[in-house]
Amino acid sequence: MRLLLYNIRYAAGIGRQFHLPVPYSGYFKRTNGNMKNILDFIKSVNPDIIGLIEVDSGSFRSQKNNQAEGIAWELQLDHIYQSKYPAKSMAQKLPLLKKQGNAILTNQEIMNQKFHYFRHGVKRLIIELELADLSIFLVHLSIKFRHRHYQLRDLYSMVKDIKKPFIIAGDFNVLWGDRELQLFIAATGLKNANSHGQPSHPSRSPRRQLDYIFHSPEIKITDFEIPQVKFSDHTPLVCEFDVAA
Repeated sequence: MRLLLYNIRYAAGIGRQFHLPVPYSGYFKRTNGNMKNILDFIKSVNPDIIGLIEVDSGSFRSQKNNQAEGIAWELQLDHIYQSKYPAKSMAQKLPLLKKQGNAILTNQEIMNQKFHYFRHGVKRLIIELELADLSIFLVHLSIKFRHRHYQLRDLYSMVKDIKKPFIIAGDFNVLWGDRELQLFIAATGLKNANSHGQPSHPSRSPRRQLDYIFHSPEIKITDFEIPQVKFSDHTPLVCEFDVAA
């Protein structure tokens, strides 16, 4: 089975033009041109499961189109999407922010789906997707160290009693390095699919590992790569794996 994890930055792109006329103004520009590049890349990977971070669900910049829904339609996949922000958060009152979320797409039968929210941080969403042979958790952790610490503790509490093989994937934003994850990994017994610690950010010249695919011991990684594409500030992670019977 092949898993693609990709923080697509709402298809806002990268480069000098992203920061013109003012820094980060690319977040407020139309994104459909770069979306085609991302879609073509995803088609070339031909994944069975896709974890998408930073997806626009229909703001002005995506011309009211849900990016996850559009990719799912093109690839004939099922998908689930949810806003990154809890219903009562201030972000839900802002037209652009409330359209920002994460999504999972798959060609596998979906057995169950749940949306959870961390107790701390602004970005709080956890998507839990149960498939026949495994469960997938998709996360995007806070950029604040203290909030990440609390979120990892909550994530451990959520998965510590799971009997089914599972994967936790996402943008962990560990700006202080993977030492932030040592206690979490030790407590959960999870393994990093990126066994050589290849960097994934920034895409122009990757030097740090922010994006992770962690898996329970019953899952065997058969291949792992980080394609050097530059359609987002993050590079994608592509992982092939088998689930022990």
